[in-house]
Amino acid sequence: MYADRHARQFHPASLSVAVGVNIVLIGALLFANPPSVFKKPPDRPLDTVNIPIDPPPPPEPLPPEAQPRDSVEPQPAPRPIPDLTILPVDVAPFGPVFPPPPPLPPVEGGVIGGTGTVRTVDPPKPASIFTGPQVDPRYAGQFQPPYPSAEQRMGEAGRVEMRVLVGTDGRVRQAECVTATSDGFCRATRDRALAKWRFKPAMRDGVAEEAWRTMSVTFVLED
Repeated sequence: MYADRHARQFHPASLSVAVGVNIVLIGALLFANPPSVFKKPPDRPLDTVNIPIDPPPPPEPLPPEAQPRDSVEPQPAPRPIPDLTILPVDVAPFGPVFPPPPPLPPVEGGVIGGTGTVRTVDPPKPASIFTGPQVDPRYAGQFQPPYPSAEQRMGEAGRVEMRVLVGTDGRVRQAECVTATSDGFCRATRDRALAKWRFKPAMRDGVAEEAWRTMSVTFVLED
């Protein structure tokens, strides 16, 4: 490579001149504006002020000690009750003293406060359940008695009211005519009741018993 022919040559004298000029400028600036110097103020004594503080509250009283359960405080003795019967009427504290009431009259079976016997009254028994005799449907076709021949020849109709006693087996024990159009109708109905009528017996609290029942029978001729 070829060096620049026109390059400037370095002279040491020029460098010295440049450095001197800079030093002169810096000194001029320092003297033109001298630096401010701060002085430390002298130490002053610290003034303190006491702030009043409220006194502390008094300590809370301790709770009373629990007494053991075994220790029981003695109860005060009961005050004596004055006997008003021995006081005069005018000084009685609660008014006049009346004489005791007369004794009650004796009751049946003994005397109040005595040693006699007292008759007890039994509680009422519950009402019993009773059902009368009922017609047995198995024998319902046998209740109509045969038509009496005399009344049938005369063409008479009739009606009988028969009272029967039904036993515990459902059979008729007794038969009585209450009303009847004729004796023929009454005999025919009574004979039929004793021979063929069957009932369900009367029941009282689930137990069969004899009972009466009234039956009506009608006699009508068919054309």
